[in-house]
Amino acid sequence: MSGHIAVLPGDLAGQEVVPEAVKVLQACALGLEFEELEVGATPILRGEPAMSEETFQAAAAADAILFGAIGDPRVPDVGYPARVLLRLRFELDLYVNLRPARLYDDRLSPLRDEARRPVDLLIVRENTEGLYAGIGGRFKRGTPDEVAIQEDLNTAKGVTRILEYGFSRARHKLCMVDKSNAMEHAGGLWQDRWKALVKERPGLEVRHLYVDAAAMELVRDPTQFEVIVTGNLFGDILSDLAAALIGGMGIAPSANINPESGRGLFEPVHGSAPTIAGQGVVNPFGAILTGAMMVEHLGHEEAAKRIEQAVVKAIGDGDCTRDLGGSLSTSEVGDAVLRRL
Repeated sequence: MSGHIAVLPGDLAGQEVVPEAVKVLQACALGLEFEELEVGATPILRGEPAMSEETFQAAAAADAILFGAIGDPRVPDVGYPARVLLRLRFELDLYVNLRPARLYDDRLSPLRDEARRPVDLLIVRENTEGLYAGIGGRFKRGTPDEVAIQEDLNTAKGVTRILEYGFSRARHKLCMVDKSNAMEHAGGLWQDRWKALVKERPGLEVRHLYVDAAAMELVRDPTQFEVIVTGNLFGDILSDLAAALIGGMGIAPSANINPESGRGLFEPVHGSAPTIAGQGVVNPFGAILTGAMMVEHLGHEEAAKRIEQAVVKAIGDGDCTRDLGGSLSTSEVGDAVLRRL
């Protein structure tokens, strides 16, 4: 099975880690074709849009999108990342954000020694609604009387389909997370749809937690979770916490998919990392593991397993960047994974 991949390195750290993911994917000889497209700060600094219409259409037509990161302090417009990444997520209706968290080596866990048990959980995050829908505004901006309103958008369709997807991924246990005790209307919709769907799926261990309790339980014992399904904001926060429990943001992959259309955008969680970008020390494991998620989505399950196993072996041997206790550069870590394929 071949595939046409739109490669969008984006800004800063993305330009360092995406090439490492691509070279690992090319070594797997899967027949993939890679087309690099430019988005982010570079076109803006030339006086062009962060993502041209031609680039958007080319990305939308690809079999999958491999994305790096977005955000550059040289650009004063803090809204431009949303016009790239959120546009791709929203207009392609990539309503499922998958963020797995696996502890590949006990030494990476910040928890006390007795808590270092196998961590292998998946956060299923609603990706196109909630507070990230961008509904709201600012009135009397820049004055002492300024008012800022951000609306939390939740639809029955959106809540139902993400909950259903969460059920589809859970083999044994599913936990739904909300804040319905404080968010009566949005939380009420999540509760209604959750209770209705639970009745249709006997035999699965189901659980509901408020988001503050879920954060506490993740730190206390992350091994109690298999799949967590939640909304956009809470999923973003909890997945960053989960990443810290397995070794940090540099090792965390993610996928944005539409299960019905088959479309997908794959990006490491870590962002553009402006404080360390350009120094050759950015961890490429997150991007490489993201590439594994992408090829699995495209049907290359065995290749995905091989890539993950190569990453695990490199981590175990200490062939890592400094954030994981190693001394290798970004490209050297990519080479270390290649040697183990």
